[in-house]
Amino acid sequence: MVLATRSLSQQESRVVLALNERGRREATREEIIELLGGGPKAADHVIESLRRKGWFERASWGKYLLIPPEQGPDALGDSNLLAHASHIATPYYIGYGTAAAYYGLTTQHRNVIVLVTPVHVRGRQVGESRVRIVNPAPKKFFGFESVDVLGYNVMISDREKTAIDCVDRPALAGGAGEAAIILATASRRFDWNKAADYLERIGSGALVRRFGWLLDHVKAELSQEVRERLLRLAGRSRTAWLGLAPVRKVQGAIGYDKTWHLFVNVPREELHGSAGIGQRKAIRKGK
Repeated sequence: MVLATRSLSQQESRVVLALNERGRREATREEIIELLGGGPKAADHVIESLRRKGWFERASWGKYLLIPPEQGPDALGDSNLLAHASHIATPYYIGYGTAAAYYGLTTQHRNVIVLVTPVHVRGRQVGESRVRIVNPAPKKFFGFESVDVLGYNVMISDREKTAIDCVDRPALAGGAGEAAIILATASRRFDWNKAADYLERIGSGALVRRFGWLLDHVKAELSQEVRERLLRLAGRSRTAWLGLAPVRKVQGAIGYDKTWHLFVNVPREELHGSAGIGQRKAIRKGK
């Protein structure tokens, strides 16, 4: 296949085409110097030109992401921002509301990328988005996989872990109401045994209570076997709440639920839009 070089110079084309033929979507400054066979200054000039024309984006110091030729030099959307964020720390995963948006579980526009990592690093600006660093407890750092995002391998929490994380920390998902919507949407394609295994692995009865109550709230369709398992796991916690700690009851809060032994300190209005949306609607056949 012959790739169009567009406005690229001979040297620029050499870099882009060589990386593409090798299936590479990133390169270091040293690799580009070696590829061109010249000096550092000449390579820096080519790199800067490729960045200016939209073929390269800097991932970190001395590392660059290639915008694949077939996508054109204007392919600088949110997905590429995830690729940029992935270079901030290792190990890591993209999670919470950012992962939910990737899977289409939320329609909220987000200008914050949530990067989960045990490494203590500072957040930074990536394009027009801010990267927020979340340092999880070791027992919660799992449930992610490599996903191909426009030719780049990015670690993102899977659907089940994304929903669980959002219920665990609703503030990183857009609030309790949005976490409920994310859970409801995700539950339609859940591996329920995997979700239950994840909750058991985390070992937080309070989290299971919030998760279970929200499943009932959105009317998610799960088997009685899984539901009973969640109720057993919930028994590991004596006190739990959803929303703010019930030291001060929020005005219009839903209140205490006897099934899950959970105080829902969230206004009914905030959760109104998610009530019952986990049910699969039957399609009526025409007469």
